[in-house]
Amino acid sequence: MYPTDSTYAFACHMGDKNALERIRRIRQLNDKHNLTLMCADLSAIATYAKVSNSAYRLLKAYTPGPYTFILEATADVPRRLMHPKRKTIGLRVPAHPVSRALLDAVGEPLMSTSLIMPGDDQPLSDIYEIEDILDKQVDLIIDSGSCGLEPSTVVDLVDGIPVVIRIGLGDPTPFQ
Repeated sequence: MYPTDSTYAFACHMGDKNALERIRRIRQLNDKHNLTLMCADLSAIATYAKVSNSAYRLLKAYTPGPYTFILEATADVPRRLMHPKRKTIGLRVPAHPVSRALLDAVGEPLMSTSLIMPGDDQPLSDIYEIEDILDKQVDLIIDSGSCGLEPSTVVDLVDGIPVVIRIGLGDPTPFQ
């Protein structure tokens, strides 16, 4: 568990299949749920997604920040992280200093998903509640105080025309 610029989130190494399955089990997610690769910068995004010139301009303008962009995945993305039918991946460059420090320390993108528990409409944000619910289920909880309650805004860039999939913390106006 770690803080992002929008909410607390689950994270694991993108190659750790067991950790990914544990996150899916805790959140009760199926394999059709889009996952996010948290990346340190735009060059990491280009390694894991096919980025057109127009998509690159949008990514450059709105990262780092509270946006998740869905793009076609490259062969460098493990299949279990992709949307099974569309072969896409959500990518994000967070602005939160703890997220950025964690990505710098790990040296590679992290598989991530918001800390929204099954049946809840909003993510958990109170660190004491997070510890009470998840302490025995996760390996590490990074306490950064209260975090936001709005997940990232999700923008699909697969077909070259931005489509807002979910309105969250990031202003959706530039993509509509």
